[in-house]
Amino acid sequence: MTVELKYLALVTTFTALMWVPYILNMIMVRGVLDAVGYPENPKPMAPWATRMKAAHYNAVENLVVFAALVLAAHAAGIKGEAIALACAIYFWARVAHFFAYTFRVPWVRTIAFVIGVGCQLTIAGKLLG
Repeated sequence: MTVELKYLALVTTFTALMWVPYILNMIMVRGVLDAVGYPENPKPMAPWATRMKAAHYNAVENLVVFAALVLAAHAAGIKGEAIALACAIYFWARVAHFFAYTFRVPWVRTIAFVIGVGCQLTIAGKLLG
């Protein structure tokens, strides 16, 4: 497996597991029946869980772009140190973004997001250039 595909698998797995803590909070706050149902006036989740859910949505939205670029580069046989490094940095930027968003770390969330976009643009540049 290439480095790029390894990091794509890591990003995808991390994104796939992000829901677990905030759903556990939802169950604790609302109870199982309301957590799996459609209550009319649901009790609010903890603020950290609400932020974590938003971070998860952001990760899913960005995974689409990242995965498409990595898979397109792989299919085209375009690889190299810049793409591999961009994939590794992207993974860690998404980890930082997730925790910074969840725990309200000033500046870090935005910086991590911008770094992730820069990694996507690096891959796109190598793919299109």
